[in-house]
Amino acid sequence: LFSGAFSQVVLAESRDVPDKLVAIKCIDKKALRGKEDSLENEIKVLRKLKHPNIVQLLETFEDKGKVFLVMELVTGGELFDRIVEKGSYTEKDASHLIKQILEAVDFMHTQGVVHRDLKSLDVARFFIAPEVLAQKPYGKAVDVWSIGVIAYILLCGYPPFYDENDANLFGQILKGEFEFDSPYWDDISDSAKDFISHLICVQADKRFTCQQALDHPWISGNTAKDTNIHGTVSEQLKKNFAKTKWRQAYNATAVIRQMRKLAMNSTGSSNETANYQAGSKDENISSTTSAEATPKGTAEKN
Repeated sequence: LFSGAFSQVVLAESRDVPDKLVAIKCIDKKALRGKEDSLENEIKVLRKLKHPNIVQLLETFEDKGKVFLVMELVTGGELFDRIVEKGSYTEKDASHLIKQILEAVDFMHTQGVVHRDLKSLDVARFFIAPEVLAQKPYGKAVDVWSIGVIAYILLCGYPPFYDENDANLFGQILKGEFEFDSPYWDDISDSAKDFISHLICVQADKRFTCQQALDHPWISGNTAKDTNIHGTVSEQLKKNFAKTKWRQAYNATAVIRQMRKLAMNSTGSSNETANYQAGSKDENISSTTSAEATPKGTAEKN
């Protein structure tokens, strides 16, 4: 499912629970030599994050050469694709999505954990908080900034900050320069705009906390509109992030292929650990979860 510098993620089937699929992260101990503390900390953090909107660590195993993290398998697809495929999409839908993210991140914050890499795309530069760019001390507020950027995209289909040149893009972020452009925001409620403005706020100490965001009427009240904005938002999403399609299609095909292999060969595998048997490692491709993709499209508004 994924191949990185220190690990691979493979599809696996439980031997104890037939047809239960999981993802196993296989970490090379040699590649992590000297960084064992980082891995132990990652496992410690994952074990205490038990929340319905956070991918769960199920079990851990190790042998002489590798550490295996058995993770919940996420198969929901990419968020933007789901929106494009919907026949109807409203502010209320976007509000519900953001509420789920806020609840998960708020839980993380209560556990003393900062995500630091929240994004709806595998292009982190769109979502970086200004205090990170300014190399200032930062904390939980960086996650709230990223959620604000995600909320903005969910309501119009393009990011609040964009430039092909990183220096110009980062300059926009540092100044907090963004607009609710007409006609794309004409049908969006003032409450939604107010909500986003309190999240995409340059001064971290004035930025909403997750709890304050959850208490905002656009999330907890009835101010999110029922107007169908699917046409405008899906058009912009397709224009700006269409280049993710080939990779997502390849990922989906690879997963299906691995699942078929598991079904055809349930007796064993050379890539097995404890009570799980892993799928093929041949497909060394990037993973695509419900919150990740890898677009490099130009942000257009026409």
